[in-house]
Amino acid sequence: SLGELTAGIAHEIQNPLNFVNNFSELTKELAEELEEEAEKAEGERDVELQKELLHDIMLNLSKINHHGSRASSIVKSMLEHSRTSTGDKEAIELNNVCDEYLRLSYHGLRAKDKSFNSDFETELDPNIEKIEVVAQEFGRVLLNILNNAFHAVKAMSKKGTKDYKPMVSVSTKLLKNRVQILIKDNGIGISVENKTKIFQPFFTTKPAGEGTGLGLSLSHDIIRAHGGDIKLKSKPNKGSEFIVTLPIKRV
Repeated sequence: SLGELTAGIAHEIQNPLNFVNNFSELTKELAEELEEEAEKAEGERDVELQKELLHDIMLNLSKINHHGSRASSIVKSMLEHSRTSTGDKEAIELNNVCDEYLRLSYHGLRAKDKSFNSDFETELDPNIEKIEVVAQEFGRVLLNILNNAFHAVKAMSKKGTKDYKPMVSVSTKLLKNRVQILIKDNGIGISVENKTKIFQPFFTTKPAGEGTGLGLSLSHDIIRAHGGDIKLKSKPNKGSEFIVTLPIKRV
């Protein structure tokens, strides 16, 4: 509902703003203490205290910047979420795009964490012809789901389960009057309780500060705007499957 969405926006933005306000107050107090020390006669100043105060001020300013950027990213995501224009549709090679975004997602995560490794594979139906989508928005959906899949297997890897091998797969299938994209992982999975909330705005299972909780909600809206559907199957510690179906727009 609109009330829930508004409350969610207020709550999500209030968190980083509370940090900004608190650290601003602390920094003001530190600056006043530093000013008092600086006004003392040269022989009476505590140089070590001044250095300590400056260090704390710099640390607080970096925290203010971090939480300010967090609030900014939430607003940016909200603006994307509220866009009504779907742009112009164009014909794409679905199999090529799925393969490209699978690799893009994996190497994107590897660039941030060199210790991360995962297998990935594709099973792409050669009978699928070009389909018409808003390419940028459809790419965002794929990338978001794939990023979640790789994060899930990364989290599972950290559990140290014996003989565990992380795997993310993408398959496509031509159905009657539509195509299906199945994105599957053997990661940590999603609980029954969380599955009912997974497409809600601001809901996220990621640690605080990672993601805005708008990715899957936005993905759901984009697929629905294309006349398609997106569903989830998942079991805790077994993995997840996102099933995306789109109507065929033959070109």
